[in-house]
Order: sequence, then structure tokens, then C-alpha cells
Amino acid sequence: MRLLETTLCGARMPNPLVLASGIWGLTGGNLVRAAKEGAGAVTSKSCSLQARPGYGTPALLEWDNAMLNSMGLSNPGVDAMLDELRFAIRNAGVPLLASAFGNSYDDFARMCERLATVKPALIEIDISSPNHKPGVKTDKPFACVPADAAKVTEVSKNSCGRIPLCVKLSPNVSDITEIAKAVEEAGADAICAINSVKAMAIDVEARRPVLANKVGGLTGPAIFPIALRAVYEIRRTVEVPIIGTGGVTTGKDAVAMMMAGANAVGVGSAIAFRDKPFVRIAEEMGIFMRENGYRKVSELKLEE
Repeated sequence: MRLLETTLCGARMPNPLVLASGIWGLTGGNLVRAAKEGAGAVTSKSCSLQARPGYGTPALLEWDNAMLNSMGLSNPGVDAMLDELRFAIRNAGVPLLASAFGNSYDDFARMCERLATVKPALIEIDISSPNHKPGVKTDKPFACVPADAAKVTEVSKNSCGRIPLCVKLSPNVSDITEIAKAVEEAGADAICAINSVKAMAIDVEARRPVLANKVGGLTGPAIFPIALRAVYEIRRTVEVPIIGTGGVTTGKDAVAMMMAGANAVGVGSAIAFRDKPFVRIAEEMGIFMRENGYRKVSELKLEE
């Protein structure tokens, strides 16, 4: 529906809904599936230079309005992913964001060079997963320290060629705007916010954590207010486009995310909570916009 058409870093999208990384993104076939089921853009599962097995099981816990996972960023490595990305770019019909992570600045630089060869619409660097501790001095994700976030953004940007760079930020910080400003100044073309919220669950009868890795990342509707607040604060700090991600499940969630300042809306765990969520969320957005006199998604702004 033309009402929802938009662009992200120059890439045309039929609607602002983006398949989030880690959901259906491991194969080209699943990326195409998401596009055919209504996603306006798709993001591949984050991959690394070498194959990564991830953590042991149990690695996923579901309850009423959230999911807790410690998958550990398992992936087959960039060499195996390149053909999957090429397939998706040829067949999806919507922009592809190729997602990468690494253990060092050099890893990110090399990953961006490799991913740029398939010419995705954007390259996303995941510097914020709570399931990954890279080899930096602070032993924290790059997104938790402004200087680290800026440095990894700079080296990645220098390796992307003409491909725009999107940086995925963490909610597990005291001031996300400080990190957002640091990556913008270092050359980020867009920001994705937020990644999952660091969390855990305990089996009180067994007196043990439920997840094999003890802690993991919380996703789903439960984190939507956290993501919304983060996007609202980031928009008042930076000028670059924002992909607002985290707990979006309905059309009104997506509208709220755009009113908070997002230019596009990531959808991930909604796949576990709704059948064909991209189609339904887009339809609900369209109904809301028509009923309230909006002519394009860029008009979805707060009254302030």
C-alpha cells in the first residue's frame, strides 16, 4: 500500500517494517519468505568470520509476553552466509540489511569488507548482543562504552565502501544517547535500537538458572516500552535514521515507534506471537493512518 512507502538510507521500502536480525535470517529462503509475507526490508542473522556453535541448551524460554534466549549468536560463518545473502538479494524484492559481529575491531573491518561484496542495501553491525563479550579491554559489548562504540563504527565504516552502515545499540547502558551520539560522530549512517534486554530466569525447585548460559536476552512485547523510550531519547540526540526495534507486535506499536522518532520499525519476536505479523501490522498501520488523516508515514510525529 503506497500509504506506507518510505526510504531508509536511500533504499526504497514498500512499508517501514524490517525483519529484525536473528529471526528467520539464517537462510536466503527464509529472508525471501519474510519479504513475501509483507516485510518492507529484511535483516540477515548476524554472522562472524568463523562459524560459531552458540551456547548449550536450554537456550530459549517462552512465557506470556516475552522470550528469553541465550542462543549465543550461532552462525555458519561469513563464507557460508554470502551465498544465502546473494539469493535473498536476487529474490526478496525488498532491501537487505546484512548483519555482522566480531571479537575485535579488525574482525568488524574484515566482516564489512566481505559483506560489501554482495552489495546489500545496508550493513548492520551488532555491537550490542548480551550473548556476546568481545575481546575489548572492558570485557563488555562494544555498545556499552562510548569510545569502543565509536572506534568499531569508524573501522567498520571505512570498510563498507559505498554501503551505508547501521549500528545496533544496547539498552543495557546508563545513557543510550551518549552511545548514539558517539557512533553518529564516528560515521554511522543509521542506528538500530534496541537489542535485547539482559535478563535471566531461575528454576526455584532445581535451584538453578533455567538457561544453560545462565543469562540471556529478553525480547517480545514486554520490552516494547523500553525500546520506545530509547528511540525517543536517541531521536532527540542524533540526526541519522533510526530503526526502532523491540517488542513491536501491533500496528499501533509500529505507529508509536515512528511517533517516538523511528524512520523504520524492526519486527522480530512478533513472529512467535502472531500469524503473519508483517501483513497484519502493515494493515493495522494503514487503517490507523487513514482513520486519522495521515497521508504518509513521515507525518507520524508527536505533538510537542
